[in-house]
Amino acid sequence: MTHWNHLANTFRLRRLGGLFVAVALAMAPGVHGAQRIKEVAAIEGVRSNQLTGFGLVIGLDGTGDQTTQMPYTTQGLKNYMEQLGLTLTAASLTQLQMKNVAAVLVTTQLPAFARPGQMLDINVSSLGNAKSLKGGTLIATPLKGADGEVYAMAQGNLIVAGAGASAGGSKVQVNHLSAGRIPDGAQVERAVPTSLQEGATINLSLNASDFQTARKVAKAVNNRFGAGVAQALDGRTVQVKAPTNPNDRVSFIADMEELPVDSSVAAAKIIINSRTGSIVMNQAVTLGACAIAHGNLSVSVSSSPVISQPNALSNGQTVVGEKANIEIKQEAGKLIQLPQAAQLTDVVKALNSLGATPQDLLAILQAIKSAGALNAELEVI
Repeated sequence: MTHWNHLANTFRLRRLGGLFVAVALAMAPGVHGAQRIKEVAAIEGVRSNQLTGFGLVIGLDGTGDQTTQMPYTTQGLKNYMEQLGLTLTAASLTQLQMKNVAAVLVTTQLPAFARPGQMLDINVSSLGNAKSLKGGTLIATPLKGADGEVYAMAQGNLIVAGAGASAGGSKVQVNHLSAGRIPDGAQVERAVPTSLQEGATINLSLNASDFQTARKVAKAVNNRFGAGVAQALDGRTVQVKAPTNPNDRVSFIADMEELPVDSSVAAAKIIINSRTGSIVMNQAVTLGACAIAHGNLSVSVSSSPVISQPNALSNGQTVVGEKANIEIKQEAGKLIQLPQAAQLTDVVKALNSLGATPQDLLAILQAIKSAGALNAELEVI
């Protein structure tokens, strides 16, 4: 436990019984916050590429697109039939009622160093108004990159992790039926060239821009392979001299990525999710002495029906009206003094003393920041 104060832990605030508690994330005492280079940086130019394509799913049990409302389903089938030597006239296209065909978009990631013949998992999502893709088969679909070139071909039977049934106006559905997945559903047709073996140097791109981390990465590489091998170009990039022989370069990168790097203490930051009320703080957050007045104002509106019944033989009509009741309640506000807090645990204790809800705490933190008593950057997502 003697090294606990040296860890750059990240804490999450959770509301438990009206209190906000700090939860440490995935680091144990005695680890010193060390990470490997492969966890804080990536080789520049070694990346995946997104592929996408338009396809058709056939063999559905009457749950496909309504082709009268989805013209691109009919157009896609026409183009596919023409490739097979079949011609559909304009009159026949207007008469098609294919309930077992659905237009879909196919997406996947082409990993770095992928070679022709390698198999990829693909995601298939309905593009039209198909009720379900369960039991369908994707026909041959070319997958293109951002340059418009075909890099893979997709085809196979869909796996849809869902079920549904409807009858008599009632409907039951479990999970999502308009999207599925095909394991090993695409085959790579073309490789993407990389610049890994080009030049006398390689660049390490840090996952987050930080001058301290860039300096520590360069220092770790120089301590292992000799002075002058690595130099930090900026807060994001570290340039490293590497062997020119392909096998030696791969071995060099493998050894370099395993080098430990001490984690840097991140800049004080508070992440606020205004939609869910979630608040996340890191350990560098500190709080100055301040005073806060907090109170709640609630307005409740309720309505009750009022029936006006006419007298007998008066030829009147029964009238139903509404009576609105409006109640305004304001709790007494109190001025609370928060002491200076130099550690995250003290900040959490101070915020817990307010007894505020997560939504109220969002406004309180912004007000404390504006008053200059909060040493942290607020980021609203």
